[in-house]
Order: sequence, then structure tokens, then C-alpha cells
Amino acid sequence: MTTELLPPAQPAFILRGHSAQIHALHFTQGNTRLLTADAEGWVVSWNLSFKRPVAVWKAHDNAILGVGSWGSDRIITHGRDHKLLVWQLGLADELAMDKTLPVDAALTSRKQPWLLHALPVNTLNFCAFAMCHDGMPQVLSSVKALQDKDVPCPILIAVPNTVDSGGIDIYQLPSEHRAAGINADRFVTTGMVMALNILAESTRIQVAAGYESGHTMVFVQNDPGAPFQKLYSANPHTQPVLSLTIAPSKDHYLTSAADATLAKHPLPLGHNIWNTEPKPLKVVQTQHSGQQGLRYRSDGRVFATAGWDAHTRVYSGRTMKELAVLKWHRVGCYATAFAAVEPAADRDGAGDGRDGDGDGQAMKAQGSVVSTVQRRRDQKAQGTHWLVAGAKDGKVSLWDIY
Repeated sequence: MTTELLPPAQPAFILRGHSAQIHALHFTQGNTRLLTADAEGWVVSWNLSFKRPVAVWKAHDNAILGVGSWGSDRIITHGRDHKLLVWQLGLADELAMDKTLPVDAALTSRKQPWLLHALPVNTLNFCAFAMCHDGMPQVLSSVKALQDKDVPCPILIAVPNTVDSGGIDIYQLPSEHRAAGINADRFVTTGMVMALNILAESTRIQVAAGYESGHTMVFVQNDPGAPFQKLYSANPHTQPVLSLTIAPSKDHYLTSAADATLAKHPLPLGHNIWNTEPKPLKVVQTQHSGQQGLRYRSDGRVFATAGWDAHTRVYSGRTMKELAVLKWHRVGCYATAFAAVEPAADRDGAGDGRDGDGDGQAMKAQGSVVSTVQRRRDQKAQGTHWLVAGAKDGKVSLWDIY
């Protein structure tokens, strides 16, 4: 008896809008928006309910390395023009934005969102920024006051050092001051910083880094102003590290490289005394070189990689076994992202367009059908475990497989 093979999975939708390769992807606005950024500096914000662009602008004069969100109306972009920029783009700001896609028109200047911050940073490393909320007690004590003023909680930004390509700078926003720095290792030849992630809890800052040599290290600063200590170092890769992601549980992180290795590493969590020699928790030889864009799903059950062989692969978060190979793109994939799905109860009433200012029964009745359709579309978009992949062809594939 032969077992009938299931047909290969197909993407639920393809977003076509960029004329250059996709370098970064990020879900925002409760998963109702998807940010896509390309090698020519363009950013597109897509409405996932309707799969249509709601904002298109030229953010940088060179390739974009990373994109993220800060609060409900701030977008962070990191370009190879040595700039890290923070833009204001809330739902109301979308109304005034250009919606013509780069692939549909000449790449002329367009209206940009309001620019809030501009940091000069090093981008010779091809290393995208990493960010986390500032965990300092005095910062946390002011969060409520900031929220009352509709200002997001301060954040920390980690980028390669401007002068030392093996070092790391940490900035705080909105103050824009340099909060800390990590010097390049004097005893290990690591080459450039290639991937970063950062965590902050109370007065402790923890930074995980991947390097050109294939090394990965974890540094911890336990008190403000104190020097960072290197608490973990490993070299599971024979080629430069391409991506690094911290698990939602915050007890380990993953690295991928230009070689075929995936590695799981412990996070010291501030302890500098080890019972045994620190080493990777698990190293897997996948036989597929050039996997990058490592991303965990918000529940930690699976993670994904974007492959130079044009395949997006999904792995088990627990065993690191390959679960699925997604084949649609015909050229190399460079970026992935997962939608962070929240419980249904947390989404009720959020972003549903309800109006509490007493506009009048006639206006409410007229818009009730439209509001209901919009609310249902938004709820579907917010409740879907989207996995997206961006490739060299400028296209973005949306998958709903788990």
C-alpha cells in the first residue's frame, strides 16, 4: 500500500509591489499592517485585510537593512546610507500618504511620513539594528505618564560601533544618547558584527551577537555605567553568521550562517558562573547553506528561515527538526516574519473602528455594514498565524500553514 503524498503547500497571497529585492519584513498595528523594505530604500505598508498598500515612501538612499515598530505610530528603518530613522505613521497618517507602488511608477520622490529621529550609525557591516524596551526602573516609573501623553515607552537600540566594526553601540530613544558600548574582543578574532539582539530587564542589559568569523557571544551589563562582561562564546559556524533570534521564552537564542548549520545557544541571564564549559545547546547540520532571516513565532513552537536556494523552511522550536519546506519563489529568499497572534479576548474591540463620541444614529447606521465588514476582515488578519517571506524577485509570499 502506498501513501498518497499531499500536494505542496501554496501561499495564500502574493504581494507584488517592489522592483528590488526584499531585505526586511515586519508586522505592525496588531498584524493589520505589514511593512516591506527593499534594496533601493523603499518602504511599503500593506493593509493585510485588503492586501493593498496604504503608505509608500523612499526612506533611504541605499538598501534597507532592517525595519521595526515602536509603539502604535512609529516606524524604525535602518539603511545602508548610515542612518537609523524613526518615522511617525499612525493609521490617521496613512490618509495623506502616496500609495503608488515602486514597481508601478518611476522612482521619483514621494511624500514621507513625519521624521522624528535620525541617528548616524555604521552600516558597513550589513548588520540590522536590534531593539528592546528600556527596563530601567526610573524609565518604567514614567511609562504611565508617557502613555497619558501618547508617547511610547523609551527603547534601546543596538547597532555596530561606528569606528570599530567588531564593537557594538547602544543608544536610547527618544533621548538619542549613547547609553553603553561593547568593545571588540581583544583575544578572539571575530571580524565584523553581522547580527544582533538585545534584552533589558531592570538595570541589566543583555546583548547577543553573531560575527563574521562564525562566532557568537553574549554580553551582560548588570548595572548602568558598568562594563559589559562576556558570559558566553561559541564558534559553531565555519562561515559568517547571517541572522540571530532570541526565543520568546528568553532562555536561548538561535544562529544561522552562510554554512548549513543551525545552532541553539543558552542565554546566561546575568549569571557569570557556569557549572560546565559553556557550549551550544544543540547544533544541527541542515545540508542547506545560506539560511538567514531567522524568526521565531510568538508562541515559540516553530521558527523559520529564508534560504538562498529560494526555499523558506519551518523548523520545530523544540527539536529543531525540519517541518516544512515552502517553495514558491524562484530566486533567493532573504527575510521572513511571523504575525504575533494574541488571544481572541485581547483582540476584541481593538482596531474595530467603534466610535464612542456620539456621532448620531444616522451616521452609525449608514456605516454599520462597512464597519462590520472591515471589523471581520481585521479580525481575520489579526487572528491568522501569517508567515511571510521576501525574496530577490521583489515579491512577498504570505503563508498560512500552521
